[in-house]
Amino acid sequence: MPQFAPPPGGGAALVTGAAQGIGLALATALSADGWRVTLSDIDGEGVRAAAARLPGARALTLDVTDAEAVEHAVAAVEATEPLRVLVNNAGVAPRGGDRGRYPLAEWNRLVAVNLMGVVHGVNAAYPRMRDRGSGVILNVASLAGLVAGPALGPYAATKHAVVGLTLGLRADAAPYGVRVSALCPSWVDTAILDAPTPDGTPVRAHLAEFGLGAPVPPAEIARLALDGLYRNRSLIVGPRVAQQVWWAHRLVPGLVEWRSGRVARALAHQYGAAAGGSTR
Repeated sequence: MPQFAPPPGGGAALVTGAAQGIGLALATALSADGWRVTLSDIDGEGVRAAAARLPGARALTLDVTDAEAVEHAVAAVEATEPLRVLVNNAGVAPRGGDRGRYPLAEWNRLVAVNLMGVVHGVNAAYPRMRDRGSGVILNVASLAGLVAGPALGPYAATKHAVVGLTLGLRADAAPYGVRVSALCPSWVDTAILDAPTPDGTPVRAHLAEFGLGAPVPPAEIARLALDGLYRNRSLIVGPRVAQQVWWAHRLVPGLVEWRSGRVARALAHQYGAAAGGSTR
């Protein structure tokens, strides 16, 4: 049986980055499970259209890099009822980059959204949940937050930070009845896969080289996420191929490093770079 579920009559949930992709899928799954969901996104028009498709859902235009705006969003939900579930999902992928080198502006953009956006959500919601003695926070990280690989750069760095934040807060929050989990999926069929690589082609054009299988639908990851959330898993990793890579990294890290080296060389060759050095 699930260890956490919406109370009779439902409960309030807030999802960031919910206009499309994983965020919308999570909001849809929460709504189907009986939660009263508020969808938020920097794309105001998109998030309003998304919320209109879910019964009783509300929409908020929200830039997660603005701490005050995130605080106001949480307060807006709590003006009606206590926030029981917060999903920090908003995230972005690197735009281009030059074979491992990214401009400082790109680092700042990813840190602001992928890491500080989560920090702002936690800072706004966690104290309220702690004082009430209940609540759930799901931070959407990535398999890249557990197993770093080539062509990920600042994205992997921010997702590792989200995993660390989650595990640290999970320990601190447990005595107060608040649960904290991180979702770490591999390739999910979302707009992030359309981000350009250094040769101008989208990320999805290179997926086969990473050996992680085809991208899975966001709805599949959403159901996996809620199952793990209800069961109070600290790290929710999926699909199965992602779990296999994670275990391989933990048990035989040299093998994963060797595989990453091969992928890096293949990408460097495609991008027209000289791939010097050696891989083990």
